Order: sequence, then structure tokens, then C-alpha cells
Amino acid sequence: MVSSLINANPVVYETKERRVRPAPGDLDEYAVEPIDQQEIFDHLRDIKDPEHPYSLEQLKVITEDAIEVDDKHNYVRVTFTPTVEHCSMATVIGLCLRVKLMRSLPSRYKVDIRVAPGTHATEAAVNKQLNDKERVAAALENPNLVDMVDECLAPSYA
Repeated sequence: MVSSLINANPVVYETKERRVRPAPGDLDEYAVEPIDQQEIFDHLRDIKDPEHPYSLEQLKVITEDAIEVDDKHNYVRVTFTPTVEHCSMATVIGLCLRVKLMRSLPSRYKVDIRVAPGTHATEAAVNKQLNDKERVAAALENPNLVDMVDECLAPSYA
């Protein structure tokens, strides 16, 4: 975690109850399974905030309503809301979201990560950085940044 906190006292919200997904009727291992908003949210909800010991769901950085899925066109958009307008961790949070989805979704999906409009002082720059393949690849070559992302993505058993 970061030593000097940008938002020392974030508001912590209740998490949504986990819903059990119905098992598919036929178990054809080669069939393309549809992906929906709930599945994307379930992948992302437990990512830890880089500054606090809370999940992005607990801080309402991500919500199920801020996820768009077009399974027919293999497209996912996640819009997240930083806890403060000048959050210095916005790009790290967005990178965590992108990496988690890169590791979880089939490669046919195009993933778009965005800061919610009007919620960050440098929204356009953050959005550009998070959706530029070369910048993302360069970030993932930085061992310190990869360690931070892996720490946020590590499962929590609390």
C-alpha cells in the first residue's frame, strides 16, 4: 500500500450479495459461453484498492451498473469512479481492471476502461493512457508496477 494517503478517510459501502450463477445446461467444452454484466462485475469486485485495505466494490469505485457488455460484438466497457477527483492512483486502478480482464476473458474481447465523466481532474489523460496498447504494454514491463497490480489482484481470504 502507499505510505502517504490521498484520501485518508474513504467512505466504505456495503457490498452486494453474491449471486449464484446457474450452471449451463449442456457441458460442451467447445461451446462459446455468453458473458454478461454480472460475470464481469464478479471478476472485478474483489480487486483491492492500491491505497486502502478495501475492495473497489466497497469503495464504490466500480459498480455493476457501470459495466457494459456487448457479447455479440465481443466488447466490454468498464467505467470506474475514483474516490477523489485528484486521485493519483486512477491509472493504477484502471490498469488493475484491465489486467484482471485480460487474464479472465477470452482474447476475442475488446476491453475499454474509462474514468466516469467529471470524476477525475485529468480524466482525458487517464482514459488515453488506459486504452493505449503501447502505454499499457510499457506499464506492464515495469516490475514495480506489476508487483503493485498483482498485490491488488491477489485474493483476499478475510
